[in-house]
Amino acid sequence: MILKLLDHIKVEHIVKILNVEPVARNVKRFILEKPVGYSFVAGQATDISINQPGLTEELRPFTFTCTNDKEYLEFIIKIYKGHEGITEKLSVLTTGDELIIHDVFGTIHFIGPGVFIAGGAGITPFIAILRQLKLDGALAGNTLLFANYAEEDIILRAELKYMLGDQYVDILKTPTKPGAIGAVINLDLLRNYSTQKNAYYYVCGPDPFILAVLEMLETLNIDKAFIVLEAY
Repeated sequence: MILKLLDHIKVEHIVKILNVEPVARNVKRFILEKPVGYSFVAGQATDISINQPGLTEELRPFTFTCTNDKEYLEFIIKIYKGHEGITEKLSVLTTGDELIIHDVFGTIHFIGPGVFIAGGAGITPFIAILRQLKLDGALAGNTLLFANYAEEDIILRAELKYMLGDQYVDILKTPTKPGAIGAVINLDLLRNYSTQKNAYYYVCGPDPFILAVLEMLETLNIDKAFIVLEAY
């Protein structure tokens, strides 16, 4: 009975923001204190709320983008403006403000080499996973297809390109670079990256994006056992 009660105790850690900086259009990187003994696996997430009156119970899930070996926590968060939501409230916070982080829960986990397919802020779990693979010397055999609207929306492009080289692929719907042609992730593109036997397909992004990619993978006869999605 005691163990069952303990399972329902809500874990909360009040942490200070150490730094905030922009990393793309309407996207900010938050560096937070890391509680002693707090740990996670690349791809996992936690619920976060703002430690201010009226906001402590307004929890939202965000994915860790740093690796667990760091002495801090990092979150890269897309800011949605115009409706006074939590991300908009987060956007005005600065160094010294406090957040509340909660239990760690599972999302996307690395199972084996394959193709990471990300739409916009859906890249966040993949950032941590790819960083961990780099630390482990295990990046070989992995490709990233990263869909965005334009160049200014790309999160951490330089780092991702550095890690993956030619296996990093930008897909921009409305590029602003002169001469660039718009593109989206479609069946023909996925077919070009679905030739590796027993490759895994990691998919993360807005719901319509995920549904469209899943439909294309089904058309390409990709076994569901090789498709990895958010588990929460």
